[in-house]
Amino acid sequence: MIEIVVVGLGAVGAGWLLRHWHRQRLAGAVPGIPCMARVPAGEGRWRAGRLSAEDGAARWVPERGEAVELPGARATGVRVPSVKEGISINPGSRIVTCTYGDGSGIEIAVMPLDVRELLASVPQVDAP
Repeated sequence: MIEIVVVGLGAVGAGWLLRHWHRQRLAGAVPGIPCMARVPAGEGRWRAGRLSAEDGAARWVPERGEAVELPGARATGVRVPSVKEGISINPGSRIVTCTYGDGSGIEIAVMPLDVRELLASVPQVDAP
């Protein structure tokens, strides 16, 4: 009898949670491209956030912490994640490497359908 009550409470809780998420999604879309970023490029850990391009200037806004402005950042390459990176991020994503004028950089991982939008936000390096 206790098992039935526990299963019933779990089903009610799951239903409430799904309904809550659905209502949040209908309330309005969150601006920006969902992504994960690693600062500096090639080091550190992947952190979830969103890339937004407001007023022509791209910036990465992590879920926690301060926003990272991307002034003068240029996309230098797009690649698939390695096996080791695929454990931390979605293995189907694409990693866009961006560099600043001083040689430092940031890596941004997005889903393949969002790569075009990301490259529109962060200009690419001109081909030599």
